[in-house]
Amino acid sequence: MGDLAAYAKKNGIKFFLFNFTDLFGVQRAKLVPAEAAAKMQKAGAGFAGFATWLDQTPAHPDILVMPDTNSIIPLPWRPDVAWVAGEPWMNGEPLAQAPRVVLRKLTEHYAKKNMKLMAGVEPEFHLINADGSAVSDHRDTAEKPCYDQSAIMRRLDVIAEICQTMTQLGWGPYQNDHEDANGQFEINWNFSDALTTADQVAFFKFMVKSIAEKHGLRATFMPKPFINLTGNGCHVHLSVWTKDGKKNLFEDPKGELGVSKLGYHFLGGLMHHAAAMCAITNPTVNSYKRINAPRTISGATWSPSSITYGGNNRTHMVRIPDSGRAEYRLPDCAANPYLLLASILVAGMHGVEKQIDPGKRLDIDMYAEGHTIKDAKKLPLNLLDALRNFEQDSYLQEMLGQEVSKGYLKLKHNEWNNYCRHLTQWERDTTLDC
Repeated sequence: MGDLAAYAKKNGIKFFLFNFTDLFGVQRAKLVPAEAAAKMQKAGAGFAGFATWLDQTPAHPDILVMPDTNSIIPLPWRPDVAWVAGEPWMNGEPLAQAPRVVLRKLTEHYAKKNMKLMAGVEPEFHLINADGSAVSDHRDTAEKPCYDQSAIMRRLDVIAEICQTMTQLGWGPYQNDHEDANGQFEINWNFSDALTTADQVAFFKFMVKSIAEKHGLRATFMPKPFINLTGNGCHVHLSVWTKDGKKNLFEDPKGELGVSKLGYHFLGGLMHHAAAMCAITNPTVNSYKRINAPRTISGATWSPSSITYGGNNRTHMVRIPDSGRAEYRLPDCAANPYLLLASILVAGMHGVEKQIDPGKRLDIDMYAEGHTIKDAKKLPLNLLDALRNFEQDSYLQEMLGQEVSKGYLKLKHNEWNNYCRHLTQWERDTTLDC
């Protein structure tokens, strides 16, 4: 482990953000001055867990967040501050319900079997006005705005600063584009091991919001911020490699579409657990306005509604775009990045261990012809259905850990109940005169 005080002195750091991510994916931090970093690195930064989205009470002792110095990221837009991902401890051991702890332990478990999950993500976001009522660019009104050259150039200052920041951090961004919704963008960068990618996604959301605010705008990763526009997905490109990173175990030139038997078994695990995983991959009430949505003004939602897979075909939950990898198109940007990759790892490896058959590949347009596939399982219609599916998936709960599973379910059921107590204008419009 590196020395934070020495790092601060060498790099001109005045403050560290001792960070951890709670069950709902909210980033929590304490701003630690460099002069206190050495002491805090040994003792940990204290937090009241009940004040965050963790399943705790005011009677619980402090959680102490211990920084992982391998994760330090200086803020290029504020170079005297550095972000460092941490893991909460309580009573002398890592907190079992802490999402980063869950993912780290799972990666270590499968590393002993000489397998390492590699992941690349595509988190989409909208640049909107300050009050959230509309996209920030009033000229961005095209029916099919995807890849709109003029629209992305009108937001060059923001997108370029984000991309250049990622380059400075060594992430290897390689393309930026205007996405399928008005005001929507995506930036792609190099894939990495699951824990590194999860840290990057957590930081990416913080970075994009911070830079947007610097330019007088607001960034949202909400799954479906505008009912008539395409929602924000967080597609994950997946492969499993040997622990040393020298061999892609998904790749087989002789396999169907260049994917190995192990790769298809991993896919089988994703298919088998997909309905339960929705509680994690699509964790909000709003998430189900994206994956079960009618067509948008562009002509398609680009989101799945059934548990199917295909080749290079974006109408399925999983597509195989080329050899040696698969794209999981179900998750959205509200997902906790650590629990997202942990659930993918658990489900996929279950498929590998049990040699689960993913079934027949479907080379059809699921939007136009999906009704013809009678045995295609549907994704949950709402968060409650997803939570109930997760409750019935004992394997997923056991492998993620009972502490995190029970805490997550408890808090998410509370969220659903709070939503159900909310009276909408639609209800008044349709029921007031019944």
